[in-house]
Amino acid sequence: MLAPPDAARGDATVSLAKSADFAFEIVRPERPDGRTMVLLHGSGGDETSLVRLATRIAPHATLLGIRGRVTQDGRRRWYRRLTPVTFDQHDVCVESEAFARFLGRTALELGIDLDRTVFLGYSNGANLIAATALLHPGLVRKAALLRPMSVLDQPPTPPLAGASLLMIAGASDRTYAPFAPALEQLLESCGAVVDSRSISSDHMIGDEDARIVAEWLAAPPAK
Repeated sequence: MLAPPDAARGDATVSLAKSADFAFEIVRPERPDGRTMVLLHGSGGDETSLVRLATRIAPHATLLGIRGRVTQDGRRRWYRRLTPVTFDQHDVCVESEAFARFLGRTALELGIDLDRTVFLGYSNGANLIAATALLHPGLVRKAALLRPMSVLDQPPTPPLAGASLLMIAGASDRTYAPFAPALEQLLESCGAVVDSRSISSDHMIGDEDARIVAEWLAAPPAK
């Protein structure tokens, strides 16, 4: 259940809430355009971490920032990792299922149109979005994935025709960027339209990411 609005940020109304599954924040602009951006933070972040970036990308979108419910080594995450590039497969599937269930229920409660929803994820959060697109086909139709990689050892290959995904890797991100091409190929093999970019950056995100995502959202749909 939503809590009463507890803050005003510029011309936006901010509400913090907690469901049975996830804590989240809703940022409603003064002049909403009907779109919603669902924000999934990276390791160590929370439901507020991507709000500033998302506001720059889509200033009139309603923002739904969600907090991952896994804590590992004192940091919030979306699923447990075994090494920096290997992950607890059971945990990925369980958390993806919980996220999909939460989103379906919360969209109804908040009046969110999932057909006009864009997912924005960074690192750990981007990876959960990609995994959810494969594990729960039809839920993720449009998503911007910042510094992503595939976290599923044996990913399913459902039909993803109609899904549009932007991937942005950091050219000097030596740990994760080498895995981005495999994720791109996997998603394209399922029928998704993938726009993959590499920029002069490491694993951190910033101005260039915001510019690219905003331009990608403003462009006409790929055919």
